[in-house]
Order: sequence, then structure tokens, then C-alpha cells
Amino acid sequence: MIEFDRVSVTYDGASEPALRDVSLIVPEGELALVIGRTGSGKSTLLRAINGLVPHFTGGTLSGRVLVDGRDTREYRPRDLADVVGMVGQDPMAGFVTDTVEDELAYSMESLGMAPDVMRRRVEETLDLLGLADVRDRALTSLSGGQRQRTAIGAALTSHPAVLVLDEPTSALDPQAAEEVLAALQRLVHDLGVTVVLAEHRLERVIQYADRVIEVPGGAAAVSTGLPGERMVTAPVAPPVVELGRLAGWSPLPLSVRDARRAAVALRRQLDSAAPVRAAAELGDELARCSDLVVGYGNVMALRGVSLSVKSGEVVALMGRNGAGKSTLLNTLVGILPARSGTAVASGTDPHQMKPAQLVKAVGLVPQEPADLLYAATVADECAAADSDFKVPAGSCRALLERLAPDVALDLHPRDLSEGQRLCLALAVVLCGAPPLLLLDEPTRGLDYGAKRRLVAILRELAAAGHAVILSTHDVEMVAEVATRVMVLAEGELVSDGEAAEVIAGSPTFAPQVAKILAPLPFLTVGEVADALERAS
Repeated sequence: MIEFDRVSVTYDGASEPALRDVSLIVPEGELALVIGRTGSGKSTLLRAINGLVPHFTGGTLSGRVLVDGRDTREYRPRDLADVVGMVGQDPMAGFVTDTVEDELAYSMESLGMAPDVMRRRVEETLDLLGLADVRDRALTSLSGGQRQRTAIGAALTSHPAVLVLDEPTSALDPQAAEEVLAALQRLVHDLGVTVVLAEHRLERVIQYADRVIEVPGGAAAVSTGLPGERMVTAPVAPPVVELGRLAGWSPLPLSVRDARRAAVALRRQLDSAAPVRAAAELGDELARCSDLVVGYGNVMALRGVSLSVKSGEVVALMGRNGAGKSTLLNTLVGILPARSGTAVASGTDPHQMKPAQLVKAVGLVPQEPADLLYAATVADECAAADSDFKVPAGSCRALLERLAPDVALDLHPRDLSEGQRLCLALAVVLCGAPPLLLLDEPTRGLDYGAKRRLVAILRELAAAGHAVILSTHDVEMVAEVATRVMVLAEGELVSDGEAAEVIAGSPTFAPQVAKILAPLPFLTVGEVADALERAS
């Protein structure tokens, strides 16, 4: 179905190719998982499948990409629309209508399908992806996860033979991600659709993959193989694989079910051990909400939320898509007004602060990091942050190099990968070292290495007396760094407690290690490694 024949892609002005001499075949009816570090070229490979590379992105493509027998050098993206459905990293960038229902119908209208067929497929897709209750909503009013599901639905309605997805679960809560992946499984197994997806949260998808395509970046060659074989040496691997490597299991398990079967001896070995977790040293209150009510038109996003966050805490906001997590962060930074109740950040109502005061009191990295970036190059963006926050020259650049060491400083921010752009926005906000740091989905597009580096920075900030509130669906990130978890549902705060207590017993929010080793109280591979070292 898809064939790459000695394909290389070099963008204009680049010193080396983004892809080098790629040859691979993806047969019909397979789910191929593309893995690799942030910025390694995964998105370039995906865009080459539907002709966006080079017809839209520019640059030079050598070799051939054949999709269902069509050469993408001769067929532009619009000529492949009946064969390939594409969902990019930024759903809003691909929307062309105003409402959910119209967006689902648009691709079918473009292909000239009959109205009765369009109506039936729209209804099927609304039900399949849990979008029926927002069918009439404006796309701009949706949560990040709802937008992601809408974008996937818009690609599905035309029933393409090939579906290409770039980070399809990055903005989805665990339950919604499982539903989307289950839908993709049905497409692959029941309808013979070929699915190619890039995903950093391998813990969600590796067990469903028929083959893995590893894009290492740089001069190293792109390679393919069976998931179990590739995970033995892959530089990026989910916790279930990392635990299997640590325990010496062979073959390596790819699912929690298989890992639990392999972990019988490990659970006995750890039975009398306990993870060591340092207690947070709490200081002054840096965020407070009292009976906070926030709404959009007739939609009540927050209903009487009360909370207090002190310095030294790393608080994770969790809950379904649309539960009110982003609304809470936006209210604390003064973007949204409260209908009633109060929201206080760093001791002051954010609506009463001048912008110059606000950025020194509270910093927000939004779901769309490009909203913070305006300079012509990465270097200019870093220099502007140094100047704005009156910190020594090179401070922002040093933070960026810590988060994403391989970002070229002469690139325009829009030419970065989604993960690299997020790292740049994080570096800009972290440069100001605000007492209260708010992060909205801070791991979208980040590989496991970048996440570990971010975790280290957040721990340092908490130890230095800052408070961090992060809205996230990344349960593995929460297990690594959060000292406390708050769960929102339908705009209400339904759970608030220590991270281990809230997530360990939750079938939805529990990390992989907790599921594998339950009822033992371990959350991360690092905790297991420390316990084994102490026992030896």
C-alpha cells in the first residue's frame, strides 16, 4: 500500500537532510507505528505519504513514495485525498469550517459524495468518537482533546484506504485515547485500512502496532521491524518495556497484561520493599480559588471550585477532555474572568495586575505554544526572553538546550516540530522563573528523554520554592513529578490528594508500573530500580 524507495528529503536552507535514503514498505491493513526522538523527522516521513512533502513544505525530495500505486511526485495532496486521510499535530491548523458537524462533512463534500451517505457517515463518526454532544459547537470553543477527536473524525468520514496520524492521542484523556485506538483497530482489522501513526506516548499504542518504523534522526538510517524486536534496543521505550529490561524479561512484554504475567517473581522480590518518596517542603500560598465559577456562554466550565496551592508543590490537574482544566489555568493567569467566586495568583487578583507585573508573578505555557512565539528565529526568541525578563544573556538559550539540545537557533519557530516548539515556549516562560508556573499539556510532542529533562527542571523549581500546576493526561509524567493530584469532572473538583493515593488505585489514571505491580505501591521504573538496589 505504501512504498518508500530510497527517499531523502532536504528542506531549503538546511545543512543536512531531514530524511536520508529511506526504503520501506507498509502493506495493506497494517498499523505501523513511527517512533523516534523529538525533531528526528517523524512528521516529515508522515507528510511525504500524502504529498505535503514536498508540494506544500517545499524542499527537495529524491527517490519515490508510492501510495496505492500513485507517485506522490506526480500527485499533489488534493489528488490523493480519496486515498489518504491526514491528521497533523495541530488540529486547528487543519480545520476549514466553523462547527464540528460541518468539519466532519467537509472532506466528503469535497469528494462529491451523496448527501444521504454524508449524513450517515457523520452520525457514525459522532458516535464512534464520542462527539455527539458537541456536534453544533464552534471549533474554537472545544477543548484540545475534543479538537483532536474532531480532526480524526474529519479524516475518517471519507473512508480513506490510508490514514496518517501525527500524535493522535497527545491531547486525549486516557479513556478517550483508548476509544480512538480501539476505533483504529477496527478500521485495520475489519476494513483493511492501512494506518501509519507517530506517537511519543508509546505506552498507549505499542501493543496495537503490527510494525515499528524507527526514525533516529541525523545520519542514522530509518529501520523497520516487529514491535517486540525493535523495543529490545530502541532509544525510546514505554515504562512496560523499561521495566522488562530492568527485570531481564525475555521476550519483552508490550502490554500490561503480559507484563503482569512476567512479574510474579519481581512482585515477590519487592514484597517487603517500599518506594522512597521525599516529602515536599511547603511554603507560602501561591494560588487560591474560592467557590470559583467560570463559563462560556451557556456552558459552565467550572462550578464552585475551591483549592489552595503552596510553594514547593507540583500539582497535576487531571480529568476528561472538557472537564475544565485549561479553564482553571486560564482563570489563574487572568485570561478568563470569573462569573463568581475568586481566583488569586501570587497573592493578587490576576485581573488587577499590569502585564509587566503579571509575567513576574505567574507564567502560563498554553496548549498551543506558538501563541507565545513571535520572533523570526529561535535565537531572536531566546534573546527577547532574556531582555523581557532582565536576566543574563544566554539564560533562555541554556534552558532550551537543556530541554531540546538539537534545536537549530537559526530556524523560524514555525519550522520546528511540535515538541521543539513546546520546548522553546517552555524555555521562554521558565526564563522568567515565575513563583507560580502553569503548564497546559506540557508533554505534547515530547519524547521520553525530553520529558525526563522537564521533570528534572520542575523538581528544581519546586525545591527552590516555586509552585507548579500542570494540566495533563500524561499519567506517566504525573507519576514521575507530581506531589499532589486534583481531578476535575464536569467543572467540579472531585478528588484532591497525594499523587500516589489518587492515581495508584485508579483504573483510568494509574501508570503502567502501578498496574503491573499492584497491589505493591510502586509508580515508576525508577522507584523499582532504587528498591532493587537497596535490596541487593
